[in-house]
Amino acid sequence: MRLRRKPRDPVGDAETGPTSPGRSRRRRVAYAALGAAVAAAVVAGVCVHDALDAPGPGGAQTKLAHWGRCHGLGSVVSLVENAHQGKVPADASCTADALGIRANPLRPAGRPTSAPTPTVPPVPLHAPVQPLVSPAQPGEGDFTALVREEGQPVIQSALVRPDGYDIGFPAGIVWMKQHALRFDLHPGVSEPGGSWPVPSTIAPGERAGLVAAYNGGFKVSNGDSHGGFYLDGRTIGYLRDGAASEVFHRDGSLTVGVWNEDVRMAPDVVGVRQCLVPLVRDGRITGAVYNGGTETWGFDDGGNPAVARSGVGVDRNGDIVYVGGRLLTVQSLATLLQRAGAVTAMMLDINLSWPSFISYDATKDPHDPVPHNLVNFVRAATRYYDYSSRDFVAVYARP
Repeated sequence: MRLRRKPRDPVGDAETGPTSPGRSRRRRVAYAALGAAVAAAVVAGVCVHDALDAPGPGGAQTKLAHWGRCHGLGSVVSLVENAHQGKVPADASCTADALGIRANPLRPAGRPTSAPTPTVPPVPLHAPVQPLVSPAQPGEGDFTALVREEGQPVIQSALVRPDGYDIGFPAGIVWMKQHALRFDLHPGVSEPGGSWPVPSTIAPGERAGLVAAYNGGFKVSNGDSHGGFYLDGRTIGYLRDGAASEVFHRDGSLTVGVWNEDVRMAPDVVGVRQCLVPLVRDGRITGAVYNGGTETWGFDDGGNPAVARSGVGVDRNGDIVYVGGRLLTVQSLATLLQRAGAVTAMMLDINLSWPSFISYDATKDPHDPVPHNLVNFVRAATRYYDYSSRDFVAVYARP
């Protein structure tokens, strides 16, 4: 006997039987809920991916916790964190900053901007100085680098003839970039004399960073300088009002001015070196340059007006100018300082044994640089590596 299969209900299911209207409605609701859940999962997956990929502090666990709290899952996050004994800061918030997401939609996340690297303006070569003799020789008065620091010509020099005949005795002009250098005043053994915490030499342990040194002024001990010497709270002679003065500050900077007019005592002043009256004032050569005699400018070797002379000044930018040579008159010294840009300038020491400007080359040994005279001064370039009888200035590169 053949068994006959029961016909399938056209609407229902063999296992569930005929579908009632209520059951069909519930099925449609279930399918709709499932679809919504799948869509939500996709969206959540994208959001979670974005949250994990966003820049900001913390790892995946921290970023997921932030995301969950910001999307209504705080209780779930708390459960997980309590299970792991984790802690969330009390001020955790659902802000873009807390999530590490940039609020500006025009700037892509994950590419934090960096501040521009600060650059120091390059040091240009000083403008040429008009020579004393006309017509000028090729290159006369043109500045070249004498000392470079980090590739910058922080000390520059030029040569000019003192007159048309003494071409073997050029005058040297030096320009020094103030912000790149430190200026230290040293006492001499005899001038100003006495015992000082600062040595009368550039000792072997004090030569790292040394780039230059130059002479001081007239004697203080016998009154030739018409002024005083001050260093670290102690004065030899007296600081005279109206005297041309080098003023050394605690930060290593140097000022040249007229005492108690342009410059004066202040808490940051560590040294003062006075010598005579100004050669240049307010950018102009002073009347004393043309009218003063030995009572103003001192006694020359053999009574000759053109002898070894030196002077120092400051330009309108605060940079330092030095001039020195074997055959200079008071007038030619003042003229070169002014032409090199000095707005205030003063005489330093004179006569054959005393003026000298020395530069130091640290190429071979930064702790014992090789000294070189600027021009053919009679004293050896190593003079300040020995004990000096007169005061002097040592110049160092700033770190």
